Amino acid sequence: MSRTASPRDESAGRAETAGEDTLSERRPRRVSAAALLCGVQGVVVAALGGVMLLLLAFGDPDDVTQAATGAVMVLLLAALPLAAGHGLWRLRRWSRGPAVITQLLALPTAGPMAGAGGLWPLGAAALALTALAVLGCLVNPTASEALGVGAREGVPPARGGSGR
Repeated sequence: MSRTASPRDESAGRAETAGEDTLSERRPRRVSAAALLCGVQGVVVAALGGVMLLLLAFGDPDDVTQAATGAVMVLLLAALPLAAGHGLWRLRRWSRGPAVITQLLALPTAGPMAGAGGLWPLGAAALALTALAVLGCLVNPTASEALGVGAREGVPPARGGSGR
């Protein structure tokens, strides 16, 4: 039993596509880059949490509760950059704050990683560089304007000095 698309379904599909087209036309490259980098960070953190779960399942942890808690926490922490990246991609005003906070937390995390052995210094460099890149993209006035951050219409600018 096949269903043919009604004119209403087709118009809804066109409206969604048109909305996505205008959104991508309005989104500055810097916001797109920040969104993609946040998404990559979230995927990498989620993969790390997945590896931790695999090590828990197939390894021999000293403390199962601690290993499980750590893996779940890492997976939950992956949600922040993923949500921020999605919000940036959709030009949501709320997304800039979580994206900036995530990057500010990532920078001091890269320091101890750099002192570890193996591939950790490479990961630390990648983390620090992506964090700086996202911050650089998001503090740009074009990005702030596209996300609706800054002075709002109808709100008088803050007065500096002694308030006189």
